Amino acid sequence: MIKLIAIDLDGSLLTDSKQLPPDFWTIADKLFEKNITLAIASGRPFHNIASIFQRIKDKIYFVCDNGSYVVHNNEELLTDPLDFASIKKFIDLSRPLQDVYPVLCSKHLAYIEDQNQDFADQALQYYQEFKVVEDLTKVEDVILKISLCDLKGSETNSYPFYKQFEKDYKIAIAGHIWLDITSPTASKGNAIKAIQKKLNILPEETLVFGDYLNDLDMIKEAGFGYAMKNAHPKILEAAKYTTELDNNHYGVIHTIKQLLNIES
Repeated sequence: MIKLIAIDLDGSLLTDSKQLPPDFWTIADKLFEKNITLAIASGRPFHNIASIFQRIKDKIYFVCDNGSYVVHNNEELLTDPLDFASIKKFIDLSRPLQDVYPVLCSKHLAYIEDQNQDFADQALQYYQEFKVVEDLTKVEDVILKISLCDLKGSETNSYPFYKQFEKDYKIAIAGHIWLDITSPTASKGNAIKAIQKKLNILPEETLVFGDYLNDLDMIKEAGFGYAMKNAHPKILEAAKYTTELDNNHYGVIHTIKQLLNIES
């Protein structure tokens, strides 16, 4: 019996044009009627995710910034920030990289330095609440995640420079142009484990959907771990299951309907 469903946003629940499936709200209400807990697990910050799910924000768990911050009904279940020395190190490493723009993510605000238009067009899709500063290494706030917007492609351009730190930090290729850095214990997988522990839900009672490399450990925490049909090859290889439909054809909702025998 499924008791917890955790869903990634971009490339999974959302279409490429960032739209929810048309019957999402109806299906969500039916999940709540069945006492199934819903978690939205994303690399996005809390303010951005909450704005999308305002209608049901008091009912769902928000797994934000790749698991660095978990919130439910205004209660903080988990906060796992980076230390100041690490932030400075990673920002300094990004300086010489061409077309790479760092973003510091706090609980309620993003900090950026550069207002390059191409970067802004990408970043401001996800960071509506932001502040431009002169020097990111001097920001005084609780920083949950560093996101590098890599306009040349994160997997081939910036990731090779940060790969060396994977033993001590979570370095996640979070999208074609995004590389996310979090504390060594922060991940979507650990966030899901925290929710499971709080609600006394077993992995075999958990259904998860994801499409990219930052979803890998979350998928492994679920008895029903689904890679999207459109997922990164490494996710398709690692997941137990794959959706029949991709994100643009509402593969998440299609699978939920089939597994739980729900009609919209």
